[in-house]
Order: sequence, then C-alpha cells, then structure tokens
Amino acid sequence: MLGRRNSFIDVAQGLKRRYSVGRFDLTSNLRITKLPEKLLLRIFSFLTHRELCTIARVSKQWRRLAYDESQWRAINLRPDHGGLSVPTVEDFLNLINQRSGEGLRYLELSSDLITIPVLEELGNKCTNLRYLTLDFSNAMQLHDFNDLMAFPGLLSYLCICLSDVIFMEGLMRKIYPCLSSLEVLHLIGTFERAAEEEEEIYEVVNISKIRAHTPNLRVINLYGISFVDDSHVELLATNCLQLECIALNYCLNVKGAAFPLIISNCKKLKTLLLCHCGLEDEYIMKVPWENSQLTELDITSTELSSECLDSFLSRIPNFTYLAAGHTDFFNDKVLKHLVDLQKFKDLMALDLSFTPSLSEAAIMNFIQTYGPQLRGLMLQGKPALAEYFWTTVITFLPNIEICVLGSPDGWFFKYNTRVHVDQILHAFALNCPNLTALEIQWDTETLRFSEKSRKFIDRLRLKCWRLKSLTLCDGKYYELVKGNFERAERPRVVRTTNSYTTSIVSLLSRYKDLQFN
Repeated sequence: MLGRRNSFIDVAQGLKRRYSVGRFDLTSNLRITKLPEKLLLRIFSFLTHRELCTIARVSKQWRRLAYDESQWRAINLRPDHGGLSVPTVEDFLNLINQRSGEGLRYLELSSDLITIPVLEELGNKCTNLRYLTLDFSNAMQLHDFNDLMAFPGLLSYLCICLSDVIFMEGLMRKIYPCLSSLEVLHLIGTFERAAEEEEEIYEVVNISKIRAHTPNLRVINLYGISFVDDSHVELLATNCLQLECIALNYCLNVKGAAFPLIISNCKKLKTLLLCHCGLEDEYIMKVPWENSQLTELDITSTELSSECLDSFLSRIPNFTYLAAGHTDFFNDKVLKHLVDLQKFKDLMALDLSFTPSLSEAAIMNFIQTYGPQLRGLMLQGKPALAEYFWTTVITFLPNIEICVLGSPDGWFFKYNTRVHVDQILHAFALNCPNLTALEIQWDTETLRFSEKSRKFIDRLRLKCWRLKSLTLCDGKYYELVKGNFERAERPRVVRTTNSYTTSIVSLLSRYKDLQFN
C-alpha cells in the first residue's frame, strides 16, 4: 500500500542524511536563492505589488527580481480597491519608466492620476497597453484636457467608472479617435451609492458619440447608470453591429422598447443581461425573439407577467444560461412549456431563486431530466426545498460546479423542522466531485448538526477537492467547518454569507470580459 506523499522538506531531510559527509552539509545548497532565475520570477508573480516592494529590501538579487518588468505588466493604482497608492504624478511616471515600460498591458487609475502627462505617457510609451480602467467615481472635478495630444490607441478593454457630478465630454472628445480598436467597454454608474430620495439626473457621458467611434465592440456593460434608457440602447444597435453581449444590469429606465432593433441589427448577440431593469410586458412581447441567436439571458428581479414570460421565453431558440431569480410570476406552466419545447437541451446554468410560484414537484421533475448536464444551480429562498429534496436531487447533479441552496431568515418562513445539514454534505461528497463553490443559506436557527458532523465535513473536503468556496451563515456550524478547513491548511475556503455571495455568472461565455472592479 502506498504511504503518504512526501513533501519537499521530507525529501531534503532524506538527502541530508544520505549524502552528508564530514562537515559538508547539503542543506547549504537547498536555498531559494539557488533556484533558477526563471523559476524565482514565476514564484514572485504570485505576490502582490505591495509584497514585491517589501521583499525588494531583502537583497540586491531579490530587488532586481521584484522590480523585473515581467512583474509589473498589470498595475492597480486604486487604493480603495486594493491597489498601490502613488502620491504624485511624477512618482507614477517614474514607476512606468523604471519598472513597466513597454511591457505594461493592464492598468487601473484613480481620478487623481488621470491627468494630461499620465495619459500622454501611456499613449507614447506603453504601446502594449490593452486593458485600462479610469475611475472617476469619487472625483468632484475633472482636469482640463484641452491640451491632451496622445492616448493609448490599441486598447481592447476600457472601463470608465462614472461620477454623478462630472461631465466627461471634456476628456471623451479628445479620446474618441482612439477607441476604434475597443472590443469591451464598461461604463459603471452610481446605482449602488444612490440615495433613496429622487435627485436630478444628468447625462454625464455621451453614449451617442461613443457608439459612433466603436464599430468593433463585442461586449458592452452599462451597469447601474441612472440616465440610460431605451433611446441609448437603440443608439448602440445602429452602429455596434458586432455586439455579442449586452449587459444593462440595474438600468431602471430600460423598458425594452429598443430590443426589436437590437435583435434585427445585432445578429451575433448571444448574451443579454437585464437584471433589475424596468422591463414592461407590452414591449417585451413585441420583440421577434425567434429571430435572435440568444442563448444566455438574465431577467432577475424583473416584474414581467406569467403570460409575458411564457410568450417570450418560449420564442428564444435555446438556453445555455438562464437566470430568472426573484420573478414572482415564473410558475410551473412556464417551466413545463419550455421543457416541452426542448429549450433546455444545452442548459448549463440555471437560477430560479425566490420564485414563489414554482412548486417543488416541478423543480424535482426538471432536475431529474436536466440535472446531469447542469454546471450551476441556484435555488435559494424556497422554504419547501429542505433536506429530503436536496438529498434526493443531488444524485442527479454529477457535473455540478456551483450550487446555492437554503433559505435565509428561517424565523420568517416558520420552519416546522430543522434541516440536518450532514446528509446534504454527504450527498455532495458522494455525487459531485467537480464542486467548486457551495453556498448554504439556512441560518443557525434552522440548521441542525451533530457530534458526527466533523466526519461529514472531512468527507466533503477530501472528496470535493476542487472546492474553493464554502459559504455558510455565521454561527457555531460555520466555526466548526472553518476550523476543520484551517487545520487542513485551507483557511480561505470557508466564508460567511455576511460578506460573500455565490453566483453562477462565472459560467457565462463572456464572463472574463464582463468582470470589472
């Protein structure tokens, strides 16, 4: 029988015992400084820039490796988002010249550093820059860009974090000619920081001029922008004909009136994300969905009627990704109609969280049919789906990677019995070897566990070895699971629902392009 796997230290100690002769000690050659330089650079690449600046003080060799150009190809200079803090523009220019140079490919800038000297330096010297983020979200005033003469001209990704009080046209009119190479554009609004009382809304960026200068756009994300409405969506459809993904999440004034033009003009469109939009039945039902190539759709937190859902979802050719959480009128009839039309034959990810009109029997039948092909499933917020349901359906989810289950606020749902979590973990351990993210939302008043729970936690940790995230409600059971993973030297796996939320968005085909910070 094979013994336990030897570590590097075990091998080194064995070599020392076998080959130490006299005063010669082999451990003198087992130092990190003896490793090849390429290997050291690879090791250093896993460190943050803060850590690189710290280890640069160790020795001249480490300083040279820490400040190697290959370690500074991606730089985040937004302190509020975990980046480096650069006090002055001169310090930034020195940083670019001494460490990055032409090798710089990814850069995030805070508003203090978005000035003429910085942008001209990037345009003239950083010819390989492809990903740029300009953050104006906390700014109160825009610099004067009338004399701007250069800007990076080969960008494929541009993210602009907007402010409610800064009009961007002073900068944008100077950089419009440099946007023709863009394939991914993010315009990030201030929805998350908006006050409840109504305030005057300003159109702080001219989307009409942007779309006229971005003919090669493949992905556009207008996130939480209060002034965006159907007229802006219509403008995109008239010039950005190569669009494959449109994300309008949290654009409350988008009602769907421009969607017929999008379906007609954007023949390559496969992904449409409409979470928390103000969609209206009359507009959605008029769209010729049957002529589209859509396969990925998000209508989370929309207020469409069951008749509208049945009409337009059944006319979409096929689904690989469907998110319909928090839709009160998504019922058994809608789901059965879609199943009968074989709309889910290629489905990989499904979110039906907080759908009160959908019964346990309908979901059970669906998972028994399509469960083996699912990689992501979210069914939280449904109190009827308890221990028996999950221990039964998990056997039909052999390829699941992301799963969210349970109902928070058990006091509100008034559970008659508590949920025994051990058997659920046992089912995942036996049937789901590819599991990477699991979130169990039942609170401490609902969850039940026993003295033998450690055994089931061990089994889940060993069998689901790809697990990177296990999210639980804060309490005694969370502390038990966290301690188990920490003793196994996996301290970052277990998280709380207070600070972390699991989602299936990583299964979108354009997920990497849709990420923004």
